[in-house]
Amino acid sequence: MKIGIIQQHNTPNRDDNRQRLAEKIVQLAKQGAELVVLQELHNGLYFCQAEDVNVFDQAETIPGPSTEFFGQLARELQVVIVTSLFERRAAGLYHNTAVVLEKDGTIAGIYRKMHIPDDPGYYEKFYFTPGDLGFQPIDTSIGRLGVLVCWDQWYPEAARLMALAGAQLLIYPTAIGYDPNDTDDEQQRQRMAWQTVQRGHAVANGLPVVTVNRVGFEPTANSQLPTANSQEPTAGIPFWGTSFVAGPQGELLYEAPTDQEATAIVEVDLERSEQVRRWWPFLRDRRIENYADITKRYKD
Repeated sequence: MKIGIIQQHNTPNRDDNRQRLAEKIVQLAKQGAELVVLQELHNGLYFCQAEDVNVFDQAETIPGPSTEFFGQLARELQVVIVTSLFERRAAGLYHNTAVVLEKDGTIAGIYRKMHIPDDPGYYEKFYFTPGDLGFQPIDTSIGRLGVLVCWDQWYPEAARLMALAGAQLLIYPTAIGYDPNDTDDEQQRQRMAWQTVQRGHAVANGLPVVTVNRVGFEPTANSQLPTANSQEPTAGIPFWGTSFVAGPQGELLYEAPTDQEATAIVEVDLERSEQVRRWWPFLRDRRIENYADITKRYKD
């Protein structure tokens, strides 16, 4: 499979962000991409740096304007596209939702982000209701996609459940960066831990992993300033890029820069996962009869 990834620096101009994505999708399709993966909440700035009820105005229905826009591209270019949207499900009910668009422009399926962070600069619990669709891969004409989103990538349970449900690869649209107050050493430890844990998911499940992150500095915009009852805004986030593709043994097939926009096509051999799982039959040797405690918050 030829997988196209787009690592982009976003600005407050949502129309421009979307148009630049469209141009890059066209470019990747012309280069033979069968699947194109976009970063988390790719239409605009990462608004979760502060709490602001006015930001809910950016949310949209699914189907809606973005699924129509990217669906038309998918149909014209005959590619599968993984998008990441701020979903308005109902008044007062919003999700961080990945939408997979089939080659004919239809919605192949959606995944609502399950793990929702609430940390300085990442106040997502204010905006997003945790997903309620479980860890179910999305069937497409090019394969069964295990789509997860950002904070999900730290949880081996999410990757495992996608693998057990038959996912052929794991995909993570992402928005993560440095805390400007951390030391350089701490920033790099965090970035490498982020990549290492996902490469571990590839190894443990014998599946390729595709992760597409934002890049560039995004300040806390005036429209995102907190209300009197919310947290103080951060100074901004330098997103660390480093979008990457790993093979089923965790081997790096591609890694994007930390400080520049990037597009790339990465070829992944899905059939190789079968052979890797024969060499390392982790699924065979799981002691599932002894794993009941995994569903407890903590084992005292």
